[in-house]
Amino acid sequence: MSQADTLRDILTARYSCRAYTPDPVPAEVIAEVVRDAGRAPSWCNAQPWQVVVTQGDETDAFRTALLAEVERAKPGADMPWPEGYPGVYGERRRTCGYQLYEAVGIARDDRAARAEQSMQNYRLFGAPHVAIVHAEAALGPYGAMDAGGFVTAFLLAATARGIGTIAQASVAAYPDMIRAHFDLPDTRNILCAISFGYPDPDHPANQFRTERAALDDILDLRG
Repeated sequence: MSQADTLRDILTARYSCRAYTPDPVPAEVIAEVVRDAGRAPSWCNAQPWQVVVTQGDETDAFRTALLAEVERAKPGADMPWPEGYPGVYGERRRTCGYQLYEAVGIARDDRAARAEQSMQNYRLFGAPHVAIVHAEAALGPYGAMDAGGFVTAFLLAATARGIGTIAQASVAAYPDMIRAHFDLPDTRNILCAISFGYPDPDHPANQFRTERAALDDILDLRG
């Protein structure tokens, strides 16, 4: 099998895991994932990303603190969220949501159940670990873009080791609490969380896969 085939297999295998077993990922395996993710490219080799990773009681403590903050405070992310999802982007977003609701047996008009499912974001989907990805605020959007490459590399490096992941912008909506909880300086922008662990293959939330855009929708090859 060629390297291209191996990479394609890993890209295809990756999905947003929304249910986990309680088994922890060994610390040395976490270190390998982060080390591999650190090979991501960045502008001028700035490598603006850093990551806090929790395990054991630290994950439970953060989960508890995050849920309390969600109940108490209004969301307000460091980086501006999308102003909207026009056209096909909104269609893809809605389709993904409907696939999730169908998988877990929630009717589209059951707002209470949908809200409860949304809260799973802040329960970290029961994952035994969470990674908080942050970058230097002075680097602005380009630092965040570089960190996006790190996030992708993290997800793929984890998938290659049989580890499930889900990147969560929702958690980054409470940056002040996160900085205080992990004693991070104000100069660091909280970009996203990655909940991760070994997937529960039988959970309904892990049974669907999103469709990907066709090549013609992405590629405009000139010349």
